[in-house]
Amino acid sequence: MVSFQPDDIARARAETPGCTGVAHFNNAGSALPPARVTDTMVDYLRHEALVGGYEAAAAAAERTDAVYASVARLLNADVDDIALTDNATRSWQAVFYALPFKPGDRILTSRAEYASNAIAFLQIARRTGARVEVVADDAGGQLDVDDLRARIDDDVKLVAVSHVPTQGGLVNPAEEIGAVTSAAGVPFLLDACQSAGQIDLDVTRIRCDALSATGRKYLRGPRGTGFLYVHPRLRDRLEPAMLDLHSASWESPTEYVVDPTAKRFEVWERDFAAVLGLGAAVDYALEWGLPAIEERVAALAATMRSRFGEIPGVRVHDVGTRRCGLVTFSLAGMPAEQVKARLTAAKINTSVTHATSAQYDFTARGLPDLVRASVHYYNNEDEIDRLVREVTGLAQDSRSS
Repeated sequence: MVSFQPDDIARARAETPGCTGVAHFNNAGSALPPARVTDTMVDYLRHEALVGGYEAAAAAAERTDAVYASVARLLNADVDDIALTDNATRSWQAVFYALPFKPGDRILTSRAEYASNAIAFLQIARRTGARVEVVADDAGGQLDVDDLRARIDDDVKLVAVSHVPTQGGLVNPAEEIGAVTSAAGVPFLLDACQSAGQIDLDVTRIRCDALSATGRKYLRGPRGTGFLYVHPRLRDRLEPAMLDLHSASWESPTEYVVDPTAKRFEVWERDFAAVLGLGAAVDYALEWGLPAIEERVAALAATMRSRFGEIPGVRVHDVGTRRCGLVTFSLAGMPAEQVKARLTAAKINTSVTHATSAQYDFTARGLPDLVRASVHYYNNEDEIDRLVREVTGLAQDSRSS
């Protein structure tokens, strides 16, 4: 693995126009794109405006096809196992809502699960009589693999886990989960929305049956993009909840055939500029190398946690044996939204993670809304210094008020 050197960081920042305006610590929300992503999209849109939408798409067909190969390379997957979508939630839903559930079936998930996924679990449970069970955390705060293994039986029809939650730097043990589910023959759906682009993902090593991700977060791609990996062992058993003339072919007035590849989870209409932008973002990440990105991001986040730990009144809430680029904290006497607003005024971008986004975890730990500062490889130590100075000032203001 080649680590990031000072010249690499300088280059990454020079190729990221947004770095000149803000200290961007909202990469778990939507990262700053490199210039080539924006240029790719704008160039395509300008061409489309001159020649027409269908004509521009036809001219870019080879480039569009290449995006599938890039995503497959990112995940160490086969091209036929990749679908391109308009966001991570649609990717995840395409698999989840295609699964058949009945009364007594069990869905196992983690305490760190995200609201959109949990709401879908509850909806299907209400519709079908299936049950949702939250696997315990271990002493380190990650999913307890022993508890997961003990819960597996013939009634378990799905294990669905967020790899990295919205509310902190935890990295759930995806490979260990995959070992349990593959041995039991239970489908494993991994939500990699927050991990794709900051963690080196290998679906053959993880052994998940499906994986969903977005383009806008750590991959630094455009909003309105996402992708889905589905292994044939699961894909061949599923007919998507919705089909169109792209995901299936109309063979006769009374017959249709579902696409044999993961494209069965796509729809015909798409934003071609955004798809090409996603491809440019994935290729850019691959050029840096995901192991190097992961090392850099984890190191910056560890520095930030350590610095926050030195500020009176600031508490870091990240858990897990392995941690990544998301750092969540609270400031005594000052609500998270107020902290975020004050940082925004200082041209430092952060976000707020609300209890309603992660009810299982916030309820169990009694957490307030949290400020989330999420680093990327183009952030530098000077920006962390700026953030720490501002938070230190806010802490002093809070104590004196």
